Amino acid sequence: MRHAGPRRLPLLALLPLAIVIALAGAPLSTVDVAAQDAANSLAGVELPPDIGQSELQVYVKASRHTLRGSMLDYWRANGADYVYGNPISEPFGASNGLYSQAFEGAVFQYHSEYLYTDEPVMRLMPIGATALNVRLDSFRRDGRRGAGGGDRRHAAWNALPADSRAVQRAAAEGGIYADASGHTVTGEFLSWYQEHEGGLYLGNPISQPVRERGLTAQYFEGALLMRDDDDNVTVAPLAKELAGALGIDTSAAERGDLPPYDESLFLTHANPNPQGDPETPGRKWIEVSIAQQTLWAYQGETLISTTPVSTGLAPNLTETGLFHVRLKYPKQDMRGFQNSTGEVVSFGDEAPTGASVSYDVEDVPNVMYFNMDAESLHGTYWHNNFGHPMSHGCVNLPLDFAAYLYGWAPLGTMVWVHK
Repeated sequence: MRHAGPRRLPLLALLPLAIVIALAGAPLSTVDVAAQDAANSLAGVELPPDIGQSELQVYVKASRHTLRGSMLDYWRANGADYVYGNPISEPFGASNGLYSQAFEGAVFQYHSEYLYTDEPVMRLMPIGATALNVRLDSFRRDGRRGAGGGDRRHAAWNALPADSRAVQRAAAEGGIYADASGHTVTGEFLSWYQEHEGGLYLGNPISQPVRERGLTAQYFEGALLMRDDDDNVTVAPLAKELAGALGIDTSAAERGDLPPYDESLFLTHANPNPQGDPETPGRKWIEVSIAQQTLWAYQGETLISTTPVSTGLAPNLTETGLFHVRLKYPKQDMRGFQNSTGEVVSFGDEAPTGASVSYDVEDVPNVMYFNMDAESLHGTYWHNNFGHPMSHGCVNLPLDFAAYLYGWAPLGTMVWVHK
């Protein structure tokens, strides 16, 4: 059965984010002072651990800032400059205590509470409410400005009752309603929101669509989406515009001997089955079909590469759902134990009660864990029967493809496994 191209991803749940922003002073002006201040601002801030992020640090010439580690990985996974723009700061400790880095369209923040989950550890700082306050003054509950006057668009900021006609109309059009904020997302905004995991990154909508800057705009907790007259949706440079109000130091960083950012820096092997243009913009994501025993790698809607795979044999069927590359090892020994039915019941060196059979595979290459069931994408040297289920639950890959995918797919890359 041939794969017919990109599929509409399943709707992601809206996840509420707490709005915790404290305005700080004006940014500093010199590079030396900025570097010292950045170091000071990270004192006591929890940093991302070593979970297989890129070892490279790169320089983004367009904005004169550097990227490294998990920030670099999640930026790459989410479409690099094409989606959230280039970095406009170095890493800093935000007023909410989180390790952060600002990009033109949003501020990425490391959330350690998601480290041992299937969800991304990077989220967007909820700057949407600050944007509304800065742009529109402080609106009272009646929709009038706190300093007097009013705005004919004020209904766009007011929460909609769940049983209102506007919400019913949105539902009839295939839209969604966020109970936490009382706003809907429909049309092209909804398409973008779903395709970019908006529930995990942008958070809830905090307005209805409005006309702004000659375009149609909708505010979310973490960003501002803009739609032009051709229905193209992009992220507005909200963080860049709010940098001063948020106290973010945007002083340029010294390049030194850092290499300029280029995706080719991260590739560890040539693409063994090239499909579309590898320079196509868009977020990276991986699709695995258990029925077809096939993997497809995409950038945006463009198929970049594909390969036959081997997923789990019963009773260790590969779990289905939406996941993310969460932990990477260039090489790892894999050990575990099975019970009398063949089900894997433990990993590691110590056999639990009831385990009857052990397995031990050394030097498994290019390992990319994507869920909490210890299932990973990895290279496979012990069989060549790809296209048929063969594994204990992992997704077995041909060696050359695994080597390519390891460099192409950073931490945070979405993995969609389905029947």
